[in-house]
Amino acid sequence: MSAGDAFLERLSLARTAARTLATATTAQKNAALAAIADRLEGSIPQIVEANERDLARGREQQIGVGLLDRLRLDAERVRGLAAAVRDVIALPDPIGEVVRGSTLANGIGISQVRVPFGVIGAIYEARPNVTVDIAALALKSGNGVVLRGGSAAEHTNGVLVGVIQEAVSSAGLAGDAVQTIDPFGREGAGRLMRARGYVDVLIPRGSAGLISTVVKESTVPVIETGSGIVHVFVDATADAEMAEAIVLNAKTHRPSVCNAAETLLVHRDAAPRLLPRLVAALRAADVELWGDPAAQAVSSDLAAATAETWETEHLALEMGIRVVDSLDEAIAHIDRYSTRHTESIVTSDYVNAERFLAEVDSAAVMVNASTRFTDGGEFGFGAEVGISTQKLHARGPMGLPELTSTKWLVRGAGQIR
Repeated sequence: MSAGDAFLERLSLARTAARTLATATTAQKNAALAAIADRLEGSIPQIVEANERDLARGREQQIGVGLLDRLRLDAERVRGLAAAVRDVIALPDPIGEVVRGSTLANGIGISQVRVPFGVIGAIYEARPNVTVDIAALALKSGNGVVLRGGSAAEHTNGVLVGVIQEAVSSAGLAGDAVQTIDPFGREGAGRLMRARGYVDVLIPRGSAGLISTVVKESTVPVIETGSGIVHVFVDATADAEMAEAIVLNAKTHRPSVCNAAETLLVHRDAAPRLLPRLVAALRAADVELWGDPAAQAVSSDLAAATAETWETEHLALEMGIRVVDSLDEAIAHIDRYSTRHTESIVTSDYVNAERFLAEVDSAAVMVNASTRFTDGGEFGFGAEVGISTQKLHARGPMGLPELTSTKWLVRGAGQIR
């Protein structure tokens, strides 16, 4: 069999399996998810061993601290993945949910109900946790899934997909519903983008470059999950202790993920009071800092920021700091540089808080909270497919309902028009 035929066979297997999943009961799907969670925990040695191989290659290729952190799966993280799968079991099954409906004047009953997409494609980089998260959400929502997890995590993803397929089959459903095209390399990723008719929707997760490539080249409809140039604005009335806690958490809790803050904006009236404290706290956490001239005037040890500082998703312990004259200037900066992911204001001013919520155009906008809360699990959605920064179909953390479409059911008794 040629490579091209083998590629299409995997997509065809996923599509055939998706038809059976579409009519599976909630109990059947939950049983498959429980089997996945159990087998993940029972396969920790094999998963960690495969992951060590990927990590070793990543270190040799110097892929960076941030990507290595995303790539790493130790025993604790695998158990966390299993727990996330069990969380999905507890979530309501969206399939068959009636979105709206009515009985027309002529007696015809109409109802709009949630149905699976069919087959979901996913392209992502160095994130083996995504393999499990997307597979679990796809199965619960009745979808097949085709995964391209990239060469950096190829060994880990191969083991994970095998574990998932075996678990789903053991529960009496079609294990072929979950497929990986990693063996087909970059060419496989390109073919997946053009697999219209086999794949119903494509979800990219990763760098801005990856996402841009998929959006531009795909003939399959795309749900765009954006990179995160995320801002925290410390307003003039911000509480010092709260501001320090939020800024530190937003930047340092897990700097390699898309909801980590990359830019700190500080109101000019708060800068003398708060900026030295914030800089000291960030320095103590080993964060490399750049500042604009106004920030440097308050904290002289800051390196000079450039235009590139505000345009970069660092995904590391690095941050730009800018002093702004007003809330309007903060919002203008965010409007220019944000990727529309998450922004937060720290303030005691109710009016400014409500203006920030209303005027900042991002998928998640927060008041007095860390940007790290933009997450499907934190929002109560269970595992997430990604965080959509577009406005069509889905926006923000994507859970089960975002992996469905709808269709209209029409019930008549002989009516004609």
